[in-house]
Amino acid sequence: MRIHREEVKLMQIRVYFVRHAEPDFSIKDDLTRPLTDKGMADSKKVTSILADKEISMIYSSPYKRAVDTIKDFSESRGIEIIIKDNLRERRVGDWVEDFRAYSEKQWSDFEYKLPGGECLKEVKERNINALLEILAGNSGRNIAIATHGTALSTIINHYNSEFGHGEFWSIADKMPYILCFTFNDMELESVEELAI
Repeated sequence: MRIHREEVKLMQIRVYFVRHAEPDFSIKDDLTRPLTDKGMADSKKVTSILADKEISMIYSSPYKRAVDTIKDFSESRGIEIIIKDNLRERRVGDWVEDFRAYSEKQWSDFEYKLPGGECLKEVKERNINALLEILAGNSGRNIAIATHGTALSTIINHYNSEFGHGEFWSIADKMPYILCFTFNDMELESVEELAI
């Protein structure tokens, strides 16, 4: 059976992962940590970059910094933000002062976690499950997902096992950060970083 080009396009999904803008690290609570003034200003840049991408659905982690990063775009397009709890960031447990050393331990052992925290294996499993659920319901659409650095990095690692701590650390200060994942029939075809 011959597949027409139009049918192929209907199976394609572009997912614009938007890592949140700069948060106020003086607020220790992960759920309610807001953006800084710079972060709020940078959320307008996100709106500008996504403006011509024909996005029809928006999903987000429940964390305030992720929602606030995509909120201006959502309001400008009149698209509701759908909160998906499983898109949330990795739960650390106790506050970590030396985040680099902690993250290095996690990336060298995907089952390493602090009391009350999550390991990267758990973070990856729930984020991938959330992504697959979103993909299954959005054939032929362009969508945006507001996310976090570690959550997004575990998704990248799922599709590219060579993405490790060094690669994670190279994007640690990129806030906001946007990657476009193109899927065809649920298979990842390409990943492209969008300049901000």
